[in-house]
Amino acid sequence: MAEPTQRPARPMTLVIGAVVALVVVAAAAVLAGTSEGAQTPGDDQYVEIADVAQTITPKVTENGSSGQYTIRCGSNAERHLNADNPVMSPGTPAGAHHTHEYVGNSSADYTSTDDSLEKAKSTCDKDLSSYFWPVLRLTDGVGHDAHAPGGGEHGNTGEVVPPKSVTITYVGNPASKVLPMPRFLRMITGDPMALTHQYGDRVRAKWSCSGHQDRYTTKYPLCENGESVVRSYEFASCWDGGNIDSASHRTHIVHPSAAGICPARTFPVPQLRLTVTYDVPKGRPFAIDSFPEQHRDPASDHAMYINVMPAAMMNELVRCINEGRSCSSAR
Repeated sequence: MAEPTQRPARPMTLVIGAVVALVVVAAAAVLAGTSEGAQTPGDDQYVEIADVAQTITPKVTENGSSGQYTIRCGSNAERHLNADNPVMSPGTPAGAHHTHEYVGNSSADYTSTDDSLEKAKSTCDKDLSSYFWPVLRLTDGVGHDAHAPGGGEHGNTGEVVPPKSVTITYVGNPASKVLPMPRFLRMITGDPMALTHQYGDRVRAKWSCSGHQDRYTTKYPLCENGESVVRSYEFASCWDGGNIDSASHRTHIVHPSAAGICPARTFPVPQLRLTVTYDVPKGRPFAIDSFPEQHRDPASDHAMYINVMPAAMMNELVRCINEGRSCSSAR
């Protein structure tokens, strides 16, 4: 019987070379992120802003409310960040599975209650409301939370980019006057599960550039030199008249039609518009935090809001909007 054929031993140089190659690959994986959803989105998730079509804004009718009220809340210089979601996952530490950026109420986290929010301090003028959204990161490096919940532990790698500016504005309804929002109303806009839901009607992502804010896209915008990346959030503004929250966090307050008409048995309230701008270095890849399975898709962008505005301030805001004036908070 023939002797079994023996496989020749690998030369030691090849073995060492293979080990070195594995180490290099592993190191690159740490930098890029190997958790599901940690990678930089593909080129098809980015678009030149000049290639985006212009957006048409509905005109305000005679019965509409054309005013606006702006509240100064800073740009989170205090770096209030956490992986909690006091709207959708109250009581659950790191329930967001990604990191949120906050302005407004300084205490907002997974332990928040109406009582705790009402007793806290705020970065906003007079307003104790909480406004928050996923952080934006440069994805070609390692962030401060590479091994922490919301960060690398959940597939969100990279250096967090602080906002250049945050603008909080409440506007009216194109078709009618508005009523005050109830205190402690909770809202979400956008779909953090956009990819899983195959980009359904909950997607509200609006990306743009500072020099092209008549153009919005659901993809990451590639801006021209000197322009800032802009994220815009428009919240629902047709309230059911009774509830401050719902099981889905959506059915108690819905979006109007394109013409501004609220569905039957709902009432128009001021629409919150939140705008966040960033100075993103030219040529650097960037992406938002997301649930791991959403792969940091730009269409999954979303924001949350808890109204803790004093009643007197809300009434002042409503009067300003219904009278067609442009107002702002004052320290």
